[in-house]
Amino acid sequence: MTAESTLPSPAGEPRAAGRTVSVLVPPGLAAGRGLPSGRGSRRLRRTSWTPLLIVDVSGALLGALVVPGAPGHPLLIVLLGLCVIGLNRQALLYDTSVVPGVLDELPAVCGRVVVGWAFVTALSPQRPLPMTVLVTACAVHCLVAGVGRGAVHGHCRRALLHRPRPALVVGPVPAALRVAGALQRCPGSGVRPVGIVADALDSVPAPGDRPALPVLTTGEEAHRALIQNGVETVLVVGPATRVRKASLLRELAALGCVLWELDVDSPSYDLPGRRAGAGHLAGFPRRLLCAGGGRRRDSVGKRMLDVVLSGSLLLLVSPVLLVCSAVLRALDGPGVVFRQERIGKDGRPFTILKFRTHRPASAHEAATRWSVADAQDMSRFCQFLRRTSLDELLQLWNVFRGDMSLVGPRPERPHFVAKFSQVHPGYPARHRMRAGITGLAQIHGLRGDTSIEDRCRFDNAYIDNWSLWQDVCILVRTAALFVRPTGS
Repeated sequence: MTAESTLPSPAGEPRAAGRTVSVLVPPGLAAGRGLPSGRGSRRLRRTSWTPLLIVDVSGALLGALVVPGAPGHPLLIVLLGLCVIGLNRQALLYDTSVVPGVLDELPAVCGRVVVGWAFVTALSPQRPLPMTVLVTACAVHCLVAGVGRGAVHGHCRRALLHRPRPALVVGPVPAALRVAGALQRCPGSGVRPVGIVADALDSVPAPGDRPALPVLTTGEEAHRALIQNGVETVLVVGPATRVRKASLLRELAALGCVLWELDVDSPSYDLPGRRAGAGHLAGFPRRLLCAGGGRRRDSVGKRMLDVVLSGSLLLLVSPVLLVCSAVLRALDGPGVVFRQERIGKDGRPFTILKFRTHRPASAHEAATRWSVADAQDMSRFCQFLRRTSLDELLQLWNVFRGDMSLVGPRPERPHFVAKFSQVHPGYPARHRMRAGITGLAQIHGLRGDTSIEDRCRFDNAYIDNWSLWQDVCILVRTAALFVRPTGS
């Protein structure tokens, strides 16, 4: 069984047989040329944040050259660069969905440069730097960072002027048309609307005033328009639309789209500050709802934590694995390892590994029976493995291989993924991140035969607020609660 045969269409909506969607054809697409029909064919062309990273590293290096003796202490230079990069990343200064002016972000950049130099100076084993040297180093660092970032942003603005980002406008048709018209009259915004996503019951202009953009009324149509036009920007008109279209917006965010909320009716004095991406787009107040979903979720730091910890734990618990294998072989015969297909990141299937604690009557039962944790025919040793979660230890190999992560939503079988996706709108959004051995839902007691709706809510909350520190906290709490009365 494959993921394609079990996973529902986007937003959990049935496919309309034979229905076609009229969307704008991207510039440069030859007439009659076939359009891509699947998510995997969509080519992301979002601006890379690597040039900004290079600028910040160069600023740290040139600033360090001003300090006498600093080149002889490369560790301090590395520490300075990492500190500034970490502070800039925390402040969303590498978010390429926004192209600010150099003066707009200069205070934030300079402030973090000063904090980085103060931190490194406090840790330096040398005598305190003279104030003139420290000020000169900070000034050089700020100058290089400001000029470099200005050059990068200027290049991005020129590129967007000639090739603006295609966007979908989500909201009532009249308000969405106002936004689309304003963007078309303001090419400097760098955004080109290609379609309007609205409810079928929304008021539509009279036939004589037919909108110039296609109006998409289902998640299937929106998904197709996204693929055909390479959409990476979604403009949400008003908070009411954000609530009404929450399920669809989660799907679009999971596909890597940047979501902006626009206020088209009145000035929004309560919008958050710069950290939340506040500003304006063609004069409309805007707020950043999601900075492009998928890229941040499986960061290098998270993968490094998985590899180091899973590899170390595999070596540490290898005697336990050998003992469990030997006892299971002696009690239940061959077939110690249980293999089963589960759905992981982006809906891709993988094979999960466990110690076999129960022998299903058939492959169909294994794929469709919800839980066998209380089966009376299990031996006491198998019940012990379930109760203590020792049967899950083999999943450390799944983590080491990259199929799973230490922390993330628990993976489920294709049969139940299809079932739960139809019942719970937010369930497919769980697959934005690698599946995990433990997660936020598990440490809150949501294991075994517990509410799927609650699990879904906790899993999506974990993904939306992901941080490496949160992973560490969940792992610590999992270690403290390792012996549990039920399996997962």
